[in-house]
Amino acid sequence: MVRPDRAAVAAGKPDLFSVAGKRVLVTGGSRGIGRMIAAGFVEAGSRVIISARPSEELERAAAAMRADGECVAVPADLATMEGVRTLAAAVAETAPRLDVLVNNAGTTWGAPPREFPVERWDAALATNLRSVFYLTVALLDRLRAAGTADDPASVINIGSVDGLRVPDWDNFAYSASKAALHQLTRQLARRVAAEQVTVNAIAPGLFESKMTRFLLDDQAGRDRVTADVPLGRIGRPEDVIGVTRFLASRAGAYLTGTVIRVDGGLAI
Repeated sequence: MVRPDRAAVAAGKPDLFSVAGKRVLVTGGSRGIGRMIAAGFVEAGSRVIISARPSEELERAAAAMRADGECVAVPADLATMEGVRTLAAAVAETAPRLDVLVNNAGTTWGAPPREFPVERWDAALATNLRSVFYLTVALLDRLRAAGTADDPASVINIGSVDGLRVPDWDNFAYSASKAALHQLTRQLARRVAAEQVTVNAIAPGLFESKMTRFLLDDQAGRDRVTADVPLGRIGRPEDVIGVTRFLASRAGAYLTGTVIRVDGGLAI
């Protein structure tokens, strides 16, 4: 018997996992997991827009990715509603259809409960949660225009394993915002499913990023946190790239409202 994937290739049908030609927006795309995800889409032939707060780092990241394909940078500070509106307007100008929205922009802060500054709490909730909701709503028309029953448009929210467990460090606002983001993912998924748009979340564990630098910068700290990961290592770019491509491709067309842990087993 001919395997289904070989039959599809023989019939000239597109690769089940292909994201080639798709228009993708990745927020927080200048560093860390966001940059890993964006680079993975560029390398796979997607047309990628990355966004982050205005900085030379954003432009350098886009320039580096252009060595492998199409990538443009749109500066925006998603901690503010003005930044959300600016980004949505810029995307609308260049992308009448948007196949994939990766809501990755985020911020964190660590402090004991009695010392936790209210401004850092508000910043975390604004960036990690509020911006996701309002940016997604602002771009829904573009997502609807791209989605079909066989290949829906895809919203991928980057949550965190810290939204599923109680971490050892005092990142109260970050953990709370990510737990809320997982629930927001489920609510949005239910509301827009009939419009050929899926909404899923990825809950990463430990990856190299500015947020995890305080844990991974010295070898002793790296060894300590890695010892808690059942698979015995921190995440690699391909670990998160593979899951995002899956969710954005026809292979993930029947998933919505899910929260997928990419954590090496850390949450268990």
